[in-house]
Amino acid sequence: MSNRLDKLFRYLKDQGGSDLHLGAGLVPHIRLNGELQVVPSWPVFTDASLREHLQELTTEKQWAHYVSNLDLDFAYALAGVGRFRVNFLNQQRGAAAVFRIIPEKVRTLEELKVPVGIVGLTTLEQGLVLVTGPTGSGKSTTLAAIIDRINTTTTRHIITIEDPVEFVHQNKSCTISQREVGPDTQSFASALRSAIRQDPGVILVGELRDMDTIALAVTAAEMGVLVFGTLHTNNAPKTIDRLIDAFPTDQQSQIRTMLSESLAGIVSQLLLRTADGASRVAVFEILLKTAGLPNVIREGNTPMIHSIIQSGKGMGMQSMDDALHALASAKRIGGEDAYHKATDKRRFEEFLPAA
Repeated sequence: MSNRLDKLFRYLKDQGGSDLHLGAGLVPHIRLNGELQVVPSWPVFTDASLREHLQELTTEKQWAHYVSNLDLDFAYALAGVGRFRVNFLNQQRGAAAVFRIIPEKVRTLEELKVPVGIVGLTTLEQGLVLVTGPTGSGKSTTLAAIIDRINTTTTRHIITIEDPVEFVHQNKSCTISQREVGPDTQSFASALRSAIRQDPGVILVGELRDMDTIALAVTAAEMGVLVFGTLHTNNAPKTIDRLIDAFPTDQQSQIRTMLSESLAGIVSQLLLRTADGASRVAVFEILLKTAGLPNVIREGNTPMIHSIIQSGKGMGMQSMDDALHALASAKRIGGEDAYHKATDKRRFEEFLPAA
């Protein structure tokens, strides 16, 4: 049965947009290349009319959850269009919702044109790999491509734990079990605790959001599993500090030691508009494990990580500032955008318009 909002989902895909925003008292908007745009010829939703439309997308249990909690996360699939990561919320004028489109086809690492340092992560046997960045930076797309490469080139059991399941993977050379928090398991931590007993070769944890989940992910990596996880941090030093700070002070020394042994790599990414505004391009910082990295993590000397990245360029490492500078120099991204995202602002002053 067709739902009335399906027309908007098709419009979003046809326009090449990434998100659909709906709210009581507003006309629908889509996000296209980072900018919000009004959907033409669509009336303003009232709170009552929007709730009617939204309820068509949910089960009775999901709608009851939204009514009582004023928030709901789930995935919605529309044949021929794709899957959507959905959040219902309440705001000052009434109901609202945001839909993020997840393409039906997983893009490959080659299609994403990721640096060689990221491709190398797919050949690891074990360890903890973190993909970090702000919401909407493309972490899920990068991880889906990594999982797809492992699924194509190895024979392992891949377990994903997500909230909700985003990209749906078909079994290729691997056996894949995709679990959604809520319908399939009570929490990230409980699913991760079980996964260790399910002959895993690779575990993808959608979000390392609490101490228990972080501790279990590090333990699984120590036990010989290749574990991928995400955080909303902007670079490698902040990522390590965030993991350590999730633990009480008296446990931080132990988790530092465990993390120093298990951490195999950190990929931090941003998604910026291209200079012509026609599309977007991912920018990556890459930290890989070296002989010196464990000692730096154990000693809490995170400022040294920048030096490790600089000296590891031959291994495929790169700093965010170097990646931004290269794209700005090639005029693939705007100089002002690069300047605002850079850490060392002085290095990017050359790209700013003359005063």
